[in-house]
Amino acid sequence: MKSLSLIWQLVKKDLLLESRQQYTFYGMLLYVASTIFVIYQTMGQPDEKSWNGLFWIVLLFVCVNAVAKSFLQESHGRLLYFYTIAGARDFVLSKLLFNMLLMAGMGLLSLVLFTVLLGNPLEHAGKFLLITCLGGASIGLVFTFLAAIAARARQSTALMAVMGFPLIIPQLLLLMKIAAIAFSTVIQSGLAEMIALLIALDIMVVLLSVILFPFLWKD
Repeated sequence: MKSLSLIWQLVKKDLLLESRQQYTFYGMLLYVASTIFVIYQTMGQPDEKSWNGLFWIVLLFVCVNAVAKSFLQESHGRLLYFYTIAGARDFVLSKLLFNMLLMAGMGLLSLVLFTVLLGNPLEHAGKFLLITCLGGASIGLVFTFLAAIAARARQSTALMAVMGFPLIIPQLLLLMKIAAIAFSTVIQSGLAEMIALLIALDIMVVLLSVILFPFLWKD
């Protein structure tokens, strides 16, 4: 119970900082709106497959910009303070939870702007809404894990790019296949297996973060 309380307090701290600074929200809003507007000017209203692919690509770059700063913004003195009041596992779990919530919210924001500017080809908007939250949270988990390693290794940008490519490409392809169900009235085979695989990948990322981050914390 004490561990859960510490995790929630750290999440509240990040939420409070975001609510006060708000540069992440407005920066991402500007990025998403300008990117979608450029797509609209270039392609008009794309077909279903293009719409689906573009949505997840935009969400990926939103995640890179929003989540990368999770650990980079923490100064050495601040990390020492957190070290005295919470363990490494509590700290990294709070970051994972916060970025899951952040990216789920950014996914919903991106979905609204996509439907406004690029049309709404969805046959099952409710299903795509749930997939957006799940996919945004999944991408947020992966990049939180990468940001934690990169920040402590002092080679943040290069290391995130090198490590992120083999991790995020299979996840994006999986998300696009899962999301395809929202564009068709035909029941997609293997959907339950793909969702189970995505959840398994998320659990693996959380476990790796919990296992590896305490070693990085000691540095």
